[in-house]
Amino acid sequence: MIRTEFINGLLPALATILVLGSFLSVLGPYQTHQLGFPGVWFYWTGLMCVGWLSNTLVTLVLRRFTGNWPRLAHYGLASFLISIPVTLGVATIQALISRPFMLGALPVVFIFVWVISAAVTALGWLLDRRSTAPDVPAIGRTLLDKLPPRLQRAQLLALQSEDHYLRVHTAAGDALILMRLSDAMAAVEGLDGRQTHRSWWVARAAVDTVSRGDGRATLTLSNNVQAPVSRTHAPALREAGWY
Repeated sequence: MIRTEFINGLLPALATILVLGSFLSVLGPYQTHQLGFPGVWFYWTGLMCVGWLSNTLVTLVLRRFTGNWPRLAHYGLASFLISIPVTLGVATIQALISRPFMLGALPVVFIFVWVISAAVTALGWLLDRRSTAPDVPAIGRTLLDKLPPRLQRAQLLALQSEDHYLRVHTAAGDALILMRLSDAMAAVEGLDGRQTHRSWWVARAAVDTVSRGDGRATLTLSNNVQAPVSRTHAPALREAGWY
C-alpha cells in the first residue's frame, strides 16, 4: 500500500519539484542568486527533492503517532521535522559547491529552511482543506478534521460510541477519536445512514447482510464488523427497507 502511494505520487511530486525549484531559482532568496545559473537551479531543485523525500518519510512516521491530531497541528509538526534533514541537505550542498557553513550558523540556516518548509506545508494544508473526496462529500469538517489523514478520503461505514470516545469505521480501517455520537451523526446527516442502536450509526451502503436472533437483528458490514439493531430503532429501519 505504501509502495502504491509512493508511485502514484511520484509524477505530481516531480512536477512540483521542478516548478518550485525553478521559481525559487529565479527569486534567488538568501543570496543564492550569487551561485549563478544553472548552479542556483540545481541548488533549489536539489533541496526540493530532499524536502519531498523528507516529507514522505515524516508523513509515514506521523501517521502512527498523530492519527487523532487536528490536521493543522499535524502539518505544523511535519514542517518542523522536515526542516531538519533539509537543513542538513543545505549544509551538504553548500559544502559541495561553495564554502561550508560554520557550525554556529546552522541554527540560523534551520530557521530560514523552516520558513520555506512552513510556507510549502501551509499551502498543502490549504489545498487539502479545499479538496473533498467524491465518496465523502457530505461529512462535516467537525468529524473529518479529527480523522487521521489516511482515513479522510475513505468510505465511511459506521460510527460506534465507546464511552466518551467514538470509533469511526471506514473502508480503509478504523480510528478512535474524542467525539460524541450525537455530534458525529450531525456531521454525517447528509449521508444515507441511520442510527441502529444507542451506540451505533451505520451507512446504508455498508450493510452486507442482516441476521436475526433472540428477536433482534444484527447488521454485518462490508468490513465484517457487526452492528446491533436495538428494538427501539428496528421499526424505523424495517419501514425504510433496510431488512
